[in-house]
Amino acid sequence: MTSYLQKLDAAAPADRWKMARGFLFEEPLPFFSELRENRPVFAMDEVTLVTRFSDCNLILRRPLTFGVDLYKPKQGSYFMAQDDTAQHWREKSIMKSILDVEDLPKIRDFVRDTADEALDGANGSIELVRNVTRGVPVRLVQDWFGFTRSDPEKLIDWSYWNQQDAFWNQPFDSVVEGLDQAGIIENRKRAGVMMGIYIGRLVLRRSAAVKLGSRRDDPVSRLLRLSFSDGVDFNLRDVIFNVGGLLIGAVETTSHGVCNALRHLTSDPALLKDARDAALGGRPEDFDGFVFEALRFNPAFPYFFRVCHRDTELSGGTPQAATVRKGTTALAVTHSAMFDPSAFPEPEKFDPTRDFSDTYTFGHGMHTCLGRHIAGVMVPEIVRQILRRGDLDFGNGPDYKGSAVPQEWNLSYAA
Repeated sequence: MTSYLQKLDAAAPADRWKMARGFLFEEPLPFFSELRENRPVFAMDEVTLVTRFSDCNLILRRPLTFGVDLYKPKQGSYFMAQDDTAQHWREKSIMKSILDVEDLPKIRDFVRDTADEALDGANGSIELVRNVTRGVPVRLVQDWFGFTRSDPEKLIDWSYWNQQDAFWNQPFDSVVEGLDQAGIIENRKRAGVMMGIYIGRLVLRRSAAVKLGSRRDDPVSRLLRLSFSDGVDFNLRDVIFNVGGLLIGAVETTSHGVCNALRHLTSDPALLKDARDAALGGRPEDFDGFVFEALRFNPAFPYFFRVCHRDTELSGGTPQAATVRKGTTALAVTHSAMFDPSAFPEPEKFDPTRDFSDTYTFGHGMHTCLGRHIAGVMVPEIVRQILRRGDLDFGNGPDYKGSAVPQEWNLSYAA
């Protein structure tokens, strides 16, 4: 049988990345196993795939050597498009402080009640993506984050196009058949303008309320009080940018994570039964491991991309050591890293009791997901509420409709 590497080596250089990308998404685990063992640093014209746990960790923990240069054309001066800068350090610290971890039990209750409301109101048949996997986080953005007087359809649209352009419309994605890269950019620009107008008006209204003594307690109001205090360099422009970041990061990634977890849990009847049993009994936290382990098997993001700033040896001290050259786009294939037996004992075993500290569900290093604590309760709680229904029929699974992320998923269940 011809191996993956033999097929890639036999292909024309211009065809290798397209072929490798197909393996990465369609036959990931056997492909990654072969790469980790034989060529853990696999260079092609467009990208270099990096597949071992230690090397992925190195890439994601060295922002001065492996930077987020490719974020900049998409996200402008937003702090997440920077590496180890003063602005990044300051603004991420501010955003962490206003997203209180102490709120997590209340957030989980809100997510539970909102998901229940959507499912109970659908009388046994629902389109999951709009109504639950996007619908619940967009309600959190409106009711919990403080996006008052907002249209949920517009909020979903703005999050979707910003996520599509930033993470699924990079130069190396040009090999994806049918991908309208220019169209995605135009939609992201349109969404950015409309989002900016809405947030600008929101900030003006809330600024007046805060100055008049409003004690409304949500992230938007907290940011404005901090800005008005002059205690830190954080002006209204910074408030607007970071309020936009709350929306962009909350809706689409949550939806994708929920769908991917469900896809894996529903792929095996025995696994689905175990997950449903856990969802129906015990503490909610006892169920969470099923979702985090499902996302190890089927992550929303199989890799994180960085640009190499200086020649760097990876897999050093091993026969497979290789140098990534300055200017190279490196894909830290974290899906592969989460199946590296050097870091995950019995990686092929589904184990919901694992310590998930070293998984990459929420990224790693300087660019770890800002909202990881909120997502860490929201994603499993949405999945839990779905699985608590009886007579579940997930049909043909999610329909991507030509997108990189699920767009529609019809579910029927006992009303």
